[in-house]
Amino acid sequence: MNDTIFIIAGEPSADMHGSHLVKELKALSPNLKISGIGSKQMSQAGVKIFADLTKHAVIGFIEVLKHLKIYKQIFEMTIRKVKETKPKAIILIDFPGFNLRLAKRIKKECPQVKIIYYISPQIWAWGKKRVHLIRDIVDHMIVIFEFEKKLYERNNVPVTFVGHPLTDTVKNTQSKSLLLKKLSYTEKDLIIGLLPGSREVEIKRILPVMLKSAQLFAQKMPQTKFILIKSPNIKDELINELLHKYPVENIQVIKENNYNFLSVCFFAWVCSGTATLETAILGIPMAIVYKTSLFTWCISKFLIKLPFIGLINVVAEEKIVEEFIQFQATPKNITECSLRFFQQNRKSRDQLILQLTAAKLKLGSSGANKNAARTIASLIQ
Repeated sequence: MNDTIFIIAGEPSADMHGSHLVKELKALSPNLKISGIGSKQMSQAGVKIFADLTKHAVIGFIEVLKHLKIYKQIFEMTIRKVKETKPKAIILIDFPGFNLRLAKRIKKECPQVKIIYYISPQIWAWGKKRVHLIRDIVDHMIVIFEFEKKLYERNNVPVTFVGHPLTDTVKNTQSKSLLLKKLSYTEKDLIIGLLPGSREVEIKRILPVMLKSAQLFAQKMPQTKFILIKSPNIKDELINELLHKYPVENIQVIKENNYNFLSVCFFAWVCSGTATLETAILGIPMAIVYKTSLFTWCISKFLIKLPFIGLINVVAEEKIVEEFIQFQATPKNITECSLRFFQQNRKSRDQLILQLTAAKLKLGSSGANKNAARTIASLIQ
């Protein structure tokens, strides 16, 4: 055993959270050596990356099967490296389909390696049977939602609630007037933000619906402006191809300072997932839009145990923003919902913003990654 830990981050969001965690760990233990699975952000933070799964990050059962070979190769490589290196601990970030299997194998073959899970699998959505597996194979859970802490405590799983890392990273750092000037928009312009996701498969399914919705909405309210918030993981060519296929007037693509530009929006159409929390933290009213393959949708309907899927609604424990999922995700439905919001009085809009603020408070105070790093440091001493 040595002063090395592994961090496993298989998705773009996990790579981001992993990079912030590494910076805090390095601040506490400058000599700590960190290797793992990740991408550019973790590499820039000082992690020795031996595999990158973010380029293969997908959603859905069929989509995963298409990438099964590469997953298996990297899985076995990781097991070999754990046996060779004998790290003090392995930190698993989200990505449960891969990470829970990895934890089970490591617990069996390398029981001396401490297994710490940061950002819990969504066992509250997919049924709670997984909690028994987690109790057997994970030494400590570090969770970002307070309701997760209560769930694990009820099932005798060692757990620490650290708050949500987005409360540290989601910030507007420029004035609205300056941002509008950069966009060549004015204070009077009503702007809708499009956040179609961070995975290629999501862009291909969701962005066409959003662009067609923008076309329809512009027919009803021609003065509306649009901004498309592009994830850095998505190639420009794909966005340009879809914009050419579904042209929208008065739309601009945002490739950097995404939080700043999102903050000027009057309303947003948001892919289900972490982006709903980011939008809520900035206090921007939204509608949630999501589509997946028919097969994945049918399986998910059978497995998901929640009345809604939008993370912001899950955190709020009530449906505070509308969800347009699968067959309900149509330009007509999205446009009608958005028009109702635009036509509401100021009091109704302010009420929704208050609900978003209340949900934001449930994410905890700032310092999640610092709290997580301190927890990890104490566990590996």
